[in-house]
Amino acid sequence: KIITVINQKDDGDKIRTVLNLVVGLAVDSKKCYKTPHINLGNIVDNSNISLACYTILCYNIFEILCLLGDVMIEGLVSVIMPTYNSGRFISESIDCIRMQTYENWELIIVDDCSTDNTKEVVASYQGKDARIKYYCLETNSGAAVARTEAMKLAQGEYMAFCDSDDLWLNNKLELQLAFMKENDYAFSCTAYEQIDEEGNKLKKTIKTVKKTDYNRLLLDCPVGNSTVMYNVAKMGKFEVPNIRKRNDDALWLQMLKNEKYIWGMSDVLMLYRIRKNSISANKFSVIKYHWILYRDIEHLSVIRSLFHIAYWCVIKVLKIK
Repeated sequence: KIITVINQKDDGDKIRTVLNLVVGLAVDSKKCYKTPHINLGNIVDNSNISLACYTILCYNIFEILCLLGDVMIEGLVSVIMPTYNSGRFISESIDCIRMQTYENWELIIVDDCSTDNTKEVVASYQGKDARIKYYCLETNSGAAVARTEAMKLAQGEYMAFCDSDDLWLNNKLELQLAFMKENDYAFSCTAYEQIDEEGNKLKKTIKTVKKTDYNRLLLDCPVGNSTVMYNVAKMGKFEVPNIRKRNDDALWLQMLKNEKYIWGMSDVLMLYRIRKNSISANKFSVIKYHWILYRDIEHLSVIRSLFHIAYWCVIKVLKIK
């Protein structure tokens, strides 16, 4: 009922109507304690409500605002983790986040209807750590939708991304936040190293460039998804373009229309797992999604789209990245 009111009412009526509804719910619950009364004045028709009612009201309004994406907690880093059938790896990913030296974070896991034991693995952590939050989509919708839903739920001043099979070094958040604050950067990424399914290093490091703009990212995307962090207070929230593959690149391109550069840290702070059966394992099956990204989402010309696809193919053939 409250959400319906929010969707239908004018801004001037929203707060008044919602507060009245929440107060009504609190009073109707008959769980109010006899405590000193507080006058909320014109907000709730000059009526007196108990301190308990007021507490319930504030809590409910806070939850509503969180659902609407209007609440931001200063200093909090929201870690975005979409997942699908990652029961074998997700515990390692959660562990590396729990071991972060910077402890003011929340982990938002959105499950794209996994059919393995992912849900049970995550549940085993939730009882130990309230910072871990798990949600499951109603239908299998793809990583882009799962990532967007997680971003909507985020309450942090900063947002970081970590796939459910990748790993962070334990000082990743601390060092990257310091890098951003000291240089007043809103958007950043770090270097990373590749590992195999068993976690063994493949002795291949993907370095960053000092700064990546829109055109540079189109060329070869020198940005690892699980290395990215950005300042939500400065840049706002975004919706991930709904394509099955290359949706991370599509997101960074959208964000670079808002912020000029992604600033790169030279430190290796992430381990990227190469999986045999992952969506991105067969690189050349991704070509059609590059075409969709360039033509349908970014609206590049045919010639420019073909150039970027050809450039990307050369990189993969030569195993530069």
